Amino acid sequence: EVEARTEVKWETYTKKIQIEARVLGDITMNHIIPVASKYEAVLLDKAYKMKELGLNYDSDLELIRDIQGHTSAIQRLVGEMIEARKVANRIEDQRSKAICYHDTVAIFLDQIRAHIDRLEEVIDDQLWPLPKYRELLFMR
Repeated sequence: EVEARTEVKWETYTKKIQIEARVLGDITMNHIIPVASKYEAVLLDKAYKMKELGLNYDSDLELIRDIQGHTSAIQRLVGEMIEARKVANRIEDQRSKAICYHDTVAIFLDQIRAHIDRLEEVIDDQLWPLPKYRELLFMR
């Protein structure tokens, strides 16, 4: 009985991390990255126009580089997370699978989120597809 319950707990943990990783990957690649790319295009257009007018556009270029750095890191980390999930999913034993998910998949969740949090701070509110943290804090 105890072994069966323990097995269920390992499986439940694994399922939670599987779902969280899949959802994070989906939201990131289908919502966050496209919006970041759109905002980069807006900033590039603005920088080009400012250059034509002889105005300083260094801050826009710095922001573009910052966004590009975060989107590149996110895409790399999501790819690595997917590969780690594939490896973990081949494991039959539930305890070993849960430990593998903890050690090799869950670590990506916080790393990816840190980059998304930074993008949330810099991308225009009008473009951002999800509620921002500050909006959630002040909802009634």
